[in-house]
Amino acid sequence: MDSYVELFRAGNALEANALKGLLEQQGVPVRLLGEALGGAAGELPVDSQQIRLLVQQCQLSSAQQVLTQYQQNLAPWQCVCGEQNDGHFEVCWRCGSEPQA
Repeated sequence: MDSYVELFRAGNALEANALKGLLEQQGVPVRLLGEALGGAAGELPVDSQQIRLLVQQCQLSSAQQVLTQYQQNLAPWQCVCGEQNDGHFEVCWRCGSEPQA
């Protein structure tokens, strides 16, 4: 059996589960560690509340490619109107234009 290694530390359960789903769609099994610690928010240090995504060592390269694509999709972009938009916006919040390729 292949050992699991840490791929990423998500800041919250929503991000962790979104990434888990994205990875599993690509055939990469994922384990989450620390998901149950969210209920202790305010009692534990912030870095201990992060959820760790673990993948099998043999799947690490594939998982890193998926993670890189995910992070690139969150990168801010500048609209033709000059407005800076967060990566999660599919259209400019100011003028409604889509990102240019």
